[in-house]
Amino acid sequence: MKIPDQVNKDLILREKLALQRTVLANQSTFLSFLRTSMYFLMAGLTIQNLFSNANYIVFEIILFVVSGLVLILGIFNYFRHKTSSKTAKSTLVIINRNISRRINSQTVFLPQS
Repeated sequence: MKIPDQVNKDLILREKLALQRTVLANQSTFLSFLRTSMYFLMAGLTIQNLFSNANYIVFEIILFVVSGLVLILGIFNYFRHKTSSKTAKSTLVIINRNISRRINSQTVFLPQS
């Protein structure tokens, strides 16, 4: 019975699941940025509809600008983490190959009871 093969498969599965969690967390973070941007946009539109004074136009414009900045920051953050997770995935593939070569070159025997 070869234990190294089982260990290698467990490591590979754990790493794949960790990468999937990272991708899902990145998508969730982007959706949070999008939601926050929409809140600022809705606040600006609400102030526009509630108050028709010219005094509130500055506050309204500030909310629209903040909404756009949050959206741009969210998009930038999403793509930055997406490329870093791709780099991590390719690095893990190389590490897995090296580990499997080392494990396959060694033989492990279980003590018999």
